[in-house]
Amino acid sequence: MALRNHSTIAEFILTGLSDNPHIQALLFVLFLVIYLLTVMGNLTMLLVIRTDSHLHTPMYFFLSNLSFLDLCFSSVTVPKLLKDLLSEKKTISVEGCLTQVFFVFITAGTEAFLLSMMAYDRYAAICHPLLYGQLMSTQLCVKLILASWGLASLNSVVIVLLAVNLDFCEAQTIHHYTCELPSLFPLSCSDVSINIDILICSILLHGLGTFLPVFFSYVRIVSTILSISSTTGRSKAFSTCSSHLIAVILFFGSGLIRYLMPTSGSSLDLLSSLQYSAVTPMLNPLIYSLKNMEVKAAVKRTLGKYLQYFK
Repeated sequence: MALRNHSTIAEFILTGLSDNPHIQALLFVLFLVIYLLTVMGNLTMLLVIRTDSHLHTPMYFFLSNLSFLDLCFSSVTVPKLLKDLLSEKKTISVEGCLTQVFFVFITAGTEAFLLSMMAYDRYAAICHPLLYGQLMSTQLCVKLILASWGLASLNSVVIVLLAVNLDFCEAQTIHHYTCELPSLFPLSCSDVSINIDILICSILLHGLGTFLPVFFSYVRIVSTILSISSTTGRSKAFSTCSSHLIAVILFFGSGLIRYLMPTSGSSLDLLSSLQYSAVTPMLNPLIYSLKNMEVKAAVKRTLGKYLQYFK
């Protein structure tokens, strides 16, 4: 992806999270720990789901894909953030910036589709338990995953093309720790009004297209749970989808705030970006392992096997 020749800027300067060296050192330790926990937690989920036959079901097939996406999503931004926290001058090339934008959109977009599919999976399991095997066949699950990657890739290409055709003439300071389109548009000397409209339409279509199935699935799920007569039955049914509901709130809440609210360079912009790109990928494996008895049991079985192997 080459920018037009009359764009005069070769790189952008990132303001980062702080310009205080002591605070930067503390932030480096904090985000290094977050990233290591993200990698270890999601790799553990992938290993446990792959090796434990009890977890070879549609729900955990989707969860393993979520863990893979969280690994990718976090790796798009956090390593660069760690490098910049140790650097006096925080820069990124224009091409590198657009590449980062592309991978943020493809991983976040695929994750939005995946969370929507996981909501439908919970709907099928709770509302139609006798038909669950037919509704969530292996072939359908694989097709849904491939479709989510395909649609997210198409959306990402469209989004990046909005930025590729922009001219960046003088302003080159991004008031952020990473490259995101809402922060890039104010730096352009081109007319970005159409680009902003297309971005908003894309986010709304993608966001609503993935969030509405989640919403309607949970309307049916809640209705079904409330119709269960026993308290134990209601508690068991709710526990199977509570982890997913928390993940949905964390991801969609921070993502929509970042891309639908006007960019101001404020702490809210930074916090919402950090939430969905760094914190949520770390929390997802913790949420699913701490609140899910099957995952807890599978982790114990897997650890037991490996401990016996090394004895």
